[in-house]
Amino acid sequence: MKSGSTECVCVCVSVGRLCPCDEHSSMCDMNCCCDRDCGEEVALFTRCSVTTVSGNKQLCSPPMAAYSLGTSIYGYSELQSSVRTESSSDVFCIHSQNRVDGFSHPSPALPTDSNFDSLFKQFTDSVFGLEDRAAAAGLQASAGYEYGEEMRTSGRRGDRGIFWLPAPGVTADCVDRNPAAFLKDEIRACSRRVVLDQDCQSLPALKMDTYTNTQLFAAKNEDAAVVPVELGAVVLQSAAGTQTELELNGEENLTPVLLNSDICANVVLKVVYVMTYSPAGEIMNVTVSLLLGFVSKSSSLPLNQEFEITFVQQDVEDVPVHYSGNPGYVVGRPLVSGSRTPDGIVRSIDPRETLSLLGTAVDQDCLKGPHQRSPVLFGLDSVSGCTLRLEDVVNCSLVSQQLLDVLRGPNYPLYVASFGNTPLSNQMEWVQIKTSFSPEEAQSCSIPLSHHLEIEWTKYGSLVNAQPRIVSIREIIQSNSSSLVRNDLLEKSPVSSPT
Repeated sequence: MKSGSTECVCVCVSVGRLCPCDEHSSMCDMNCCCDRDCGEEVALFTRCSVTTVSGNKQLCSPPMAAYSLGTSIYGYSELQSSVRTESSSDVFCIHSQNRVDGFSHPSPALPTDSNFDSLFKQFTDSVFGLEDRAAAAGLQASAGYEYGEEMRTSGRRGDRGIFWLPAPGVTADCVDRNPAAFLKDEIRACSRRVVLDQDCQSLPALKMDTYTNTQLFAAKNEDAAVVPVELGAVVLQSAAGTQTELELNGEENLTPVLLNSDICANVVLKVVYVMTYSPAGEIMNVTVSLLLGFVSKSSSLPLNQEFEITFVQQDVEDVPVHYSGNPGYVVGRPLVSGSRTPDGIVRSIDPRETLSLLGTAVDQDCLKGPHQRSPVLFGLDSVSGCTLRLEDVVNCSLVSQQLLDVLRGPNYPLYVASFGNTPLSNQMEWVQIKTSFSPEEAQSCSIPLSHHLEIEWTKYGSLVNAQPRIVSIREIIQSNSSSLVRNDLLEKSPVSSPT
């Protein structure tokens, strides 16, 4: 320090080797002037995304690397870089250092879930230096969207906005500036107070262009591709309520029209977005489907609108498959389940055909269908049931197997994905459902009374980004013996005839 004569040993990192904008190894990042992989590409640069890289500000003479662009005689960009030493005006700056706490060596705190974030910030800000801070920032701030994050839109001038999805606020009235969250499927219904003769042709919320003429950035980084919203389908609803899908040819004029002072046609009644995303969290495709109809003063006001957004992940074979996390499971999303075949894991792309429980309908009969069913949701406990009514002449073994099928559900899967986006090809990452119920019990006179699923999961990976992972799932079926006649006894019982 300037005020003392003692100096510490310095651990130096050359600022010329640091490059915070170098996000991709072995390739040039556009406008990243400090990227050593950039050669001839520099001629096409328009600016330097990072102009200076400075050393530790606590030092009395921190080094600083500066980057700028010049113009050659042929009009191309030329890189101009330099490394110089700055002078700190702080009286208590440090000439050199090897520990942020000097000669004091307190016992280090053990990292836990509660203090990890503070320890991580403390050591990446000092001991690890700029090189490690850049790596840590790259770990936490990936290019793709993460669960629950806002999605960015691109304006006509390239400016960034937020993708809004209208929703009800404190009341049922629509709040337009309500951000949609990545990977959160939602259905929102709200109402609008509309003055038809004034708002029919002027209110943006009534026009289909408001929901189709928009573009989203595929990822969070500045150089992300722009994904336009594609028009998937337009359905017209008549005043009587019948619906007809239009054959789109690009020449339709579907703007709202005031037919008279009481009726407005081509008003947006429902909007459905379907977003396809990659395993890296990048938006690949967006389609929108619209329901247009009539609004009249006499029966349709206030106007009720519905907005829906669904996310599907693009599978390896380009088949849209619903997943439940990226990669770890998300609380409230269905467990990903399937069956094993010699060719690998097989599962349906329909989220309803998964591991499920009986619905919560009141007084539903176990042996009389159809039954309402609900998917097993990660992180949420659920209890349901049905009522079993039997007669003495009922075949016991038949009832036992039928009741077991009702409790388990149709096409009962035997495997569950350990992660929310486990690929079908990786069979080792699928967890088998263990069961204590044997086929012999179903053939005997034993009636299943309850079906219980016990799911064990853990947080997998680093503390900074731990991911929920299923490690075990166990099926527990409780049964009791019955006095009903077994099937084989019915077949062997003698038949008597009247005398």
